[in-house]
Amino acid sequence: MDREKLYYVLFEQQKELNDETIFVSRTLTKKVLSFTHLKLPIIITGVRRSGKSTLLHIVKNNLKLKEKEFLYINFNDERLVNFEIEDFQKILDFLNEQNYKENCPLFLDEIQETIGWEKWIDRIKEKHLIFITGSNSKLLSKEISSILTGRSISISLYPFSFKEFLDAKKIKIENWKLDLKVQSSLRKEFLDFLFSGGIPKVIVENDKRLIKENYENILYRDIIKRFNKNLEKPIKEISVYLLSNVSNELSTRSLSKTIQIKNLSTVKSILETFENAFLFFFINKFDFSIKKQIQNPRKIYCVDNGFVTEIGFKFSENKGRLLENLVFTELKRNGNEIYYFSEKGECDFVIREGAKVSKAIQVCYDLNEENREREINGLIEALNKFKLKEGLILTYDKDDEFKIENKKIKVMPIWKWILEEV
Repeated sequence: MDREKLYYVLFEQQKELNDETIFVSRTLTKKVLSFTHLKLPIIITGVRRSGKSTLLHIVKNNLKLKEKEFLYINFNDERLVNFEIEDFQKILDFLNEQNYKENCPLFLDEIQETIGWEKWIDRIKEKHLIFITGSNSKLLSKEISSILTGRSISISLYPFSFKEFLDAKKIKIENWKLDLKVQSSLRKEFLDFLFSGGIPKVIVENDKRLIKENYENILYRDIIKRFNKNLEKPIKEISVYLLSNVSNELSTRSLSKTIQIKNLSTVKSILETFENAFLFFFINKFDFSIKKQIQNPRKIYCVDNGFVTEIGFKFSENKGRLLENLVFTELKRNGNEIYYFSEKGECDFVIREGAKVSKAIQVCYDLNEENREREINGLIEALNKFKLKEGLILTYDKDDEFKIENKKIKVMPIWKWILEEV
């Protein structure tokens, strides 16, 4: 690429990270900053439109970096279409010739658009603090992190949490535990969050039409583009099936029959690509035997409820499954190792820490006479199995605490649980 043209693009792009826009603060910022002392490239992964590029702005602001104290490059810029491997050295020349601060941090957006970037990163990583984002059909963000395994730190960014959703809507939550009026407002906002999800642009611009647009971008650019054109229709069918069955068990074999793809490995490959795109997640039934874990059906979850309610088939009728999906994404956001438990009864989530299960969580919209025995028995069975003294039942709006078989059962609204977890 012509040196003068490259320099012009680099000069122009600095305006993007130098603007004074005020962004919704992200909980993940503190975690990203905590790794900067390790001098390893930090890769921010996540589903499209989860706010990865915006997080770069927030990190830059937190580091209090001024002009020429950092370099920002968006490799998705069409003006860099002729960028080649030897042009990486020109970037370093630009820093030197334009009198940038020595060994300044680099913010590299959509890095997968270039060839040989991983070798360049490996060469300069000891001199520069490097932040990387990227996700498209060429290389999904999970794959970018795997390329640099052992030589980088990967951090997953999810759509807005409920607290970030409230921040985006400028709703203050100080003293919410004591103020009943604030709690009433929070219940109303939580219902909106439950159905609309937390894709940042959707919330900030208050336009749910963007949910479908983003979903189709992921579907076509990250999934369908990777397979034979003849699979476009089956992939769409799998997509709708998964959205309409979140929180349910998934049998790959029965899914194969439903969409009429005889080759099981093709179906598994499609599901894996959905997972690599951070759109769907699949959790195993807990078993100390890895073989049995693999043999049992997995459960389906989606990264954001907005996709489920806007595109899934008649999903809004089942608030219980939406709540369960929301709890899953919150547990996932906090880095938990998640399984479901099923023997005589079922417990929605068990959390593993090291060699032990540390928590058992049941989710239901309401704990009432019809489901009380089933929900509690499933939780008690898990508590006994893993020798736990306390279990949690998360509901839409019920607060309670009681003991059964010397086990403490805490019942609380999900919105309270999320705000207390932060």
